[in-house]
Amino acid sequence: MEISELYKIYLKHPNVSIDSRNIKKNSIFFSIKGPNFDGNKYAKQAILNGAKYAVSSNEKLAKENNFIFFKDSLKALQDLANFHRRELKTPIIGITGTNGKTTSKELIKVCLSTQMNTAYTKGNLNNHIGVPLTLLEIKSSDKIAIIEMGANHPKEIHELCNIAEPNYGIITNIGLAHLEGFKSFEGVKKTKKELYDYIKSNNGKIFINSDDVVLNEISKDIDKISYGLKGNTSAVIESDTSLLKINYKNHIIKSNLSGDYQFYNIMLSICIANYFGIKTSNIVSAVSLYIPKNNRSQIIETEKNKIILDAYNANPSSMKASIESFKKNPAANKICILGDMLELGDYSKSEHKKIINQVSKLNLKSYFIGSIFKSILDINTFTSNKELIKEISVNPISGYTIFIKGSRGIKLEELVKHL
Repeated sequence: MEISELYKIYLKHPNVSIDSRNIKKNSIFFSIKGPNFDGNKYAKQAILNGAKYAVSSNEKLAKENNFIFFKDSLKALQDLANFHRRELKTPIIGITGTNGKTTSKELIKVCLSTQMNTAYTKGNLNNHIGVPLTLLEIKSSDKIAIIEMGANHPKEIHELCNIAEPNYGIITNIGLAHLEGFKSFEGVKKTKKELYDYIKSNNGKIFINSDDVVLNEISKDIDKISYGLKGNTSAVIESDTSLLKINYKNHIIKSNLSGDYQFYNIMLSICIANYFGIKTSNIVSAVSLYIPKNNRSQIIETEKNKIILDAYNANPSSMKASIESFKKNPAANKICILGDMLELGDYSKSEHKKIINQVSKLNLKSYFIGSIFKSILDINTFTSNKELIKEISVNPISGYTIFIKGSRGIKLEELVKHL
């Protein structure tokens, strides 16, 4: 079957799923096959659960009714998404970066959606499977789409650009992350730059932080709109309270975001909203009302403590910036609870040592969790969350502002109910 024929089927059945447990009636199920799973095993169950069709790479299955054969189901999903993207011609903003891309995406979305129908990446659907699924959710009524692009290996951003074909590009920043796959900072930079390369070759525009030396270095000869302290859109940080406050065009934006490093995420959303003609009053309201969730810079008040929960993920760049910001927090009593940073390969021990040295120099009381930190330091260091929970049950923490950050695999959010 040709993709154009599959697209005709999709138009009649526009709900797409790769999870047989989460099927909408009359949807299309794609039997994705990977190193550790085979969606073909669940194709029949998907039909039983309500799917109208199942795209399968199993030729035997495909001979049955309601099954559609493609040699590579994942490629069929990607090609279908690209076909849909071209048919709709909806302007697409592609966003990537080491830190801040999800928060920035959410801020951009709340600003733009005040005046236009805006499609966007939900959750963490930012890889070679998630991007196609997001594209297939774009409707003809959507005036713009924001597509988040993640990567942990070279060429991944290039591949995602070829599927999504963005008109606009954003790299929030470039730092140390996923070094197991990228091998070095240069590897990270080269991969993130793939978005700029695509935008340049297709005569698009980028939104760029004019204060970022690395981004300016790799963005020469690309049509750009700037933001930042020195850009076309600028503001100043009013104060270093626990929540970021910004003076923008004589409007005070009292955000619900903690950490001065969030300044550029907010300025990016303001810059894009301005470019697309969003009213200043709508921008101010949208940014002020935005409340982070999903363990990203969440402010949680418990009976004992105030918690800044940033436990969705961590890498050396984000960890360093957030610790520096937390040091400025005006609270009298502060504690950091920091978890291992994963996927750093040969850089793992050296980067964890740098974090230990940083909190020591800043004189921040800290607890460390994870086998990597434990292999370097013994004092106030615990192999697991369970060990720290046991410690604080004997020696409770009360009356503190607590900053919690670590990689997703450490699951530091488990600590909240004990604090």
